[in-house]
Amino acid sequence: MSEGISLGELAVRFGCTLQGDPGVTVRRVGTLESAAADAVTFLANPKYRRFLASTQAGAVILEPAFAAECRVPALLHKNPYATYARIASVLHPFTSAPAGIHPSAVIDPSAIIDASAAIGPLSVIGARARIGERAVIGPHCIVQQDAVIGTDTRLSASVTLCERVVVGERCLLHPGVVIGADGFGFAPDRGGLVKVPQVGAVRIGNDVEIGANTTIDRGAIEDTVIEDGVKLDNQIQIGHNVRVGEHTVIAACTGISGSTVIGKRCLIGGLVGMAGHISIGDDVVIAGKSAVSNSIDKPGMYSNVLILEEATKWRRNAVRVKQLDDLAKTVKQLSRGADSEKTDADE
Repeated sequence: MSEGISLGELAVRFGCTLQGDPGVTVRRVGTLESAAADAVTFLANPKYRRFLASTQAGAVILEPAFAAECRVPALLHKNPYATYARIASVLHPFTSAPAGIHPSAVIDPSAIIDASAAIGPLSVIGARARIGERAVIGPHCIVQQDAVIGTDTRLSASVTLCERVVVGERCLLHPGVVIGADGFGFAPDRGGLVKVPQVGAVRIGNDVEIGANTTIDRGAIEDTVIEDGVKLDNQIQIGHNVRVGEHTVIAACTGISGSTVIGKRCLIGGLVGMAGHISIGDDVVIAGKSAVSNSIDKPGMYSNVLILEEATKWRRNAVRVKQLDDLAKTVKQLSRGADSEKTDADE
């Protein structure tokens, strides 16, 4: 927890308008509902607006439109959530591991490790691997031969980077991430399957965050590519030769099949499934649980999931969905009959 910082200093540092005493000091963050007097909180979702009247926080970060409703000091900003994130980073700074190599780590003599990097216990660094300035390789991580890790990138724990994987600067890979395992490629032959060698790699840009147990497969021939600023949640599967554009965000348990191309600034909900060899344009939003089987070339929000219903009503609707094809045929036949009767009447 921070030693404390005044609201006046926070207002100047983060471009806020201060409503209240600039000498009030905050030391940590809290929720709008339960924050103590030494904590700062925020209001970004209007559905929590009711807590403004009762909050005990030292200060609330919120939009100017809600300033009159706030009974405690307020830091006013047009983007309270992003401002909260920056202030939280100051109050709860990341504690970097001390530089050096733990005695239990196994390092190939040909690996190049910057003197400012930290290599944790029981980690393995392969031949010709390169570890950049201030990079942190947590416990039980494996960095295979010819892999590259950029400046200020952190592998939390039990992360595996397979051969020739490249990770850019200021990235964060959470526990259990596997980058560069073989893609799922098999050629059918004589009633069996022949494994297709996966000879590409994975290239990850700068400022990328990858959630726990997410996996990104190496390319079959060319590389799988994750561009700058991409944020991936936990337990996502990205197939071989996928390309994810800059600043796209993908929620948990999504599966992306091979050779799919996703554009920039897309927002993809949880449990989305994408067929292979399709393209998603820039600025596309896909709702959770959607099944994407065709390319999308226009920005906008897309969904193909039925809304939640009471179980008996949902079952009746599901039966009717199955009857749609028969209903369409019946309507077509009736339409033809009506057209025939109209022709006879005209004659």
